[in-house]
Amino acid sequence: MPANGHVSTIQSNSKSTAIVEVNILSEDDQTINPADHDGVPSDYSIQVTGRNTIYSNEFIESKYIYEMNHCEIDHQTKQVKIIPRKYQYNFRTKRQVQRTGVMLVGWGGNNGSTVTGAIIANRDQITWMRKEGEQYPNYYGSLTQSTTIRLGSNNEGKEIHIPFNTILPMLHPNDIVIGGWDINEANLYEAMERACVFDYALQEKLKSKMLQLKPLPSIYYPDFIAANQEDRANNLISKGTKHNDLEHIRNDIRTFKKIHNLEQVIILWTANTERYVDVRSDLNTTGEELLQSIANNEDEISPSNIFACAAILENCPYINGSPQNTLVPGIIDLAEKNHVFIGGDDFKSGQTKLKSVLVDFLVSAGLKLQSIVSYNHLGNNDGKNLSAPQQFRSKEISKSNVVDDMVGANHLLYNKKINEHPDHVVVIKYVPFVKDSKRAMDEYISSIFMNGLNTIVIHNTCEDSLLASPLIIDLVILTELMTRITYTTNDNDQYQTFESVLSILSYLLKAPMVPSGTPVINALFKQHRCITNILSACAGIAMDTDMLLEHKTKLPKPMKIQF
Repeated sequence: MPANGHVSTIQSNSKSTAIVEVNILSEDDQTINPADHDGVPSDYSIQVTGRNTIYSNEFIESKYIYEMNHCEIDHQTKQVKIIPRKYQYNFRTKRQVQRTGVMLVGWGGNNGSTVTGAIIANRDQITWMRKEGEQYPNYYGSLTQSTTIRLGSNNEGKEIHIPFNTILPMLHPNDIVIGGWDINEANLYEAMERACVFDYALQEKLKSKMLQLKPLPSIYYPDFIAANQEDRANNLISKGTKHNDLEHIRNDIRTFKKIHNLEQVIILWTANTERYVDVRSDLNTTGEELLQSIANNEDEISPSNIFACAAILENCPYINGSPQNTLVPGIIDLAEKNHVFIGGDDFKSGQTKLKSVLVDFLVSAGLKLQSIVSYNHLGNNDGKNLSAPQQFRSKEISKSNVVDDMVGANHLLYNKKINEHPDHVVVIKYVPFVKDSKRAMDEYISSIFMNGLNTIVIHNTCEDSLLASPLIIDLVILTELMTRITYTTNDNDQYQTFESVLSILSYLLKAPMVPSGTPVINALFKQHRCITNILSACAGIAMDTDMLLEHKTKLPKPMKIQF
């Protein structure tokens, strides 16, 4: 065998010669990297030694210095003045995880039935057979359950990684109590069967428990979703005023919380995409306007507005998993005044998640992305609803804005004076035959060195709900965690919560909501670092900067950190 490990096979005939190379990697060729990785099992706990992290029975408290650069641009002298600034935070995290339930709006849809069945299968360790053999349940695709965080390195230089869900005490998905509403009367077994997501053998093993679960009657205002949904709407709250609907939903939340003896309930919209609502003065720009508009039975108050209001008034976090503009200024104002968390918009699961990685890569590599064309077709009820123009427009907006921050960050490629921007087209078609198995096809065209062109084409096929369901789990777990974290600063010794608009959830959402006046970040790995760095700060762990100076320089003795 040649020394390079390649075997050349030459086939000859009178006309041509073909050379086929087969790469064979033998065990002798494999060496162990001395700076390998060590994984810490899930049943280990972490403890930070040092006086800047304090553990008690009730809290984990950490002192953290936040460093940032304040920049001032002087256009006359053509200089950028950089002023390093430091701020002290004292984070306090309650160690006791709350007994938590989630109420899904659209519980009987594909996402609702899939996430419910998956949690039951994992909790009860249900296995099932298919042609590849016995299958075991898992939480693949979940940030909190299936990823790790790098802590640092040990004496041998090995990088130490811990499961994400061990950095701070977190809710386990098996412990989540699920309930919710749906405009369709099907029980969860019928909904699961209709969705065609799980293998038949798994559906049959889940049948006895899923049959017992039935959505509560929901709100149906025909003007907000596609007309083709009317035949599904047979499980509705008795017709009354919108204020009646608000009080009905509030009572449902209180009843669910009491029956299951819960400390925390999170309301999450995974129902049909609605059309956009008008945003205007005297309708929904303040909390008072919004509540008055509900009392006045205003036509432009949507079902999702009602659910969001009900959640906030019951002190329950609200997450919008669809693209419509539920979180109008009045909802945000109401949440801020009631100190309740809200988050949105629209689950970021497949095509858009990949787009937020690929666009970041291309622009960061100095390639000028000129055109993005994204085509989708799917056959589930989401696709059916999106076949209506107004509902599609909501989705188009959430999918299209995902590249804005990455393009805007590179003025060397894109001229801001003329608002230069890549062409970006999104197409969604309803094809009933493919059911939940969504097809996504993307073409990215970039200008490269000396005005050459580079084209990347991607085709992706996957059950849509198997991508979205882990996001629902993560949104619930992270939101519950954030309700247990408070902080003080060097100029305010009163404990306070994070901003009501939970921008830390951006990693999981297509069109992330952020507090007023703050930048929207869509680049996936920036969003990921935001989550891991904030949780690391709360745990008293140094930020992972990826500099790895211990491997690139002669590392000095550690200094004592003074606060």
